[in-house]
Amino acid sequence: MRLKHIAFALLVATALTGCNDTLDSASVDLKSVKNKVEQPLPSSIVAEMQKKNMPRTSPIMIRILKEEGKLEVWKARADNRFEVIKSYDICAWSGKLGPKVKEGDRQAPEGFYNLTPAHLNPNSKYYLAINTGFPNRYDQANGRTGSNLMIHGACSSSGCYSMTDEQVLEIYAFARDAFRGGQTAVQLQAFPFRMSAENMARHRDNSNYDFWKMLKAGYDNFEVTKRPPDVNVCEKKYVFNQQAGGNGQFGAATAACPQMSSPPALVSALTSYGKTYDVAYQKALDKFDGKVWYEPSEAERKAVVAGKRKGRELAYAPTGTSLEAGKLMSQTEFKDMMEKRMAAQNKPANTMLASAAPSPRAASAAERMKQDRLPTASTLPQTPAPAVASAQGTTTTVPIPAQNPLAYAAPQVTEVKKKPFWKFWSTE
Repeated sequence: MRLKHIAFALLVATALTGCNDTLDSASVDLKSVKNKVEQPLPSSIVAEMQKKNMPRTSPIMIRILKEEGKLEVWKARADNRFEVIKSYDICAWSGKLGPKVKEGDRQAPEGFYNLTPAHLNPNSKYYLAINTGFPNRYDQANGRTGSNLMIHGACSSSGCYSMTDEQVLEIYAFARDAFRGGQTAVQLQAFPFRMSAENMARHRDNSNYDFWKMLKAGYDNFEVTKRPPDVNVCEKKYVFNQQAGGNGQFGAATAACPQMSSPPALVSALTSYGKTYDVAYQKALDKFDGKVWYEPSEAERKAVVAGKRKGRELAYAPTGTSLEAGKLMSQTEFKDMMEKRMAAQNKPANTMLASAAPSPRAASAAERMKQDRLPTASTLPQTPAPAVASAQGTTTTVPIPAQNPLAYAAPQVTEVKKKPFWKFWSTE
């Protein structure tokens, strides 16, 4: 009897600590939910927030990692630094790694987006939905098109990030509570993968690499400060945590960037972070020398989780992660595989190899590293300032699917005025 009691206690303890792991939440019976819009967060999550000193209505940030298939909810502690409170397995996302470029390409967005209360859709045909805000100013400046790109339930995607209904119920509640606490805009960061040195090196030959380097600057700023970065767009590119100098200001997304600077403490922290990254990137280049990462198709990702569809509705279409379906292979293995595929399709092998094979690189790992080196904070001008606090912590034709039947599109939202980011770094 005593053993049974101990086993039961351990089971309860495991359940209470499960809100911060990567397993899907199945604690809510949707049939018992009377008002999905007002459904409170599970008591286990509330207890975890208390443990982490996070006020219930404090601000949140959402971070998506495509390759890993994760959606993370970060929440502000009482000290205004953000920490992960819940990580979810994304049930389905369409396309491959890389940004959304045009309507119908089945790509899910990558970039930085601001979500306001107007982006919440309580009447979605997919249980609940949050509009991602695509296209944002960067997307528009670069001619990218698309509409109704959501984070929603039902586990079916045509350019969206689709969760299970149970998951989106919680994610919606996180956003609702944050807005009620006074947060005016939740930052959504959508990345192709966790932007570590090893992952960047593994994807160094991808055609989207330069775009990803730009996103990584924002990723790094968050990793260093544990605060969502201040995001602006100028010269059709993202800039992060930059203060316009003199009489300059950030205007149209296509306009020239003003003279910019960052607080010295932030520059110093990013420089230190960059040095550690450079060492890790060099090691990664050596590790992947002569190797190619095969990026799986959406169909290949679905194949690895086909069993999950059994007993479900036809619309339920989970996609496995790129890490599950992809593979690391030698350049010779990769070339042989591409030639066989082209032969089977009766196409010249050069057609696919030209777009999929690794791009020419410098002979040595050191030279490759120099070519791929990300801009560091040390290259940014510094603004004299009073004492500041230290930081913590080939074109493919794609069939155009029917429009995602979400009877909702968030209205255009004007930029939200907020406290300048650099003031958080001042001791005044």
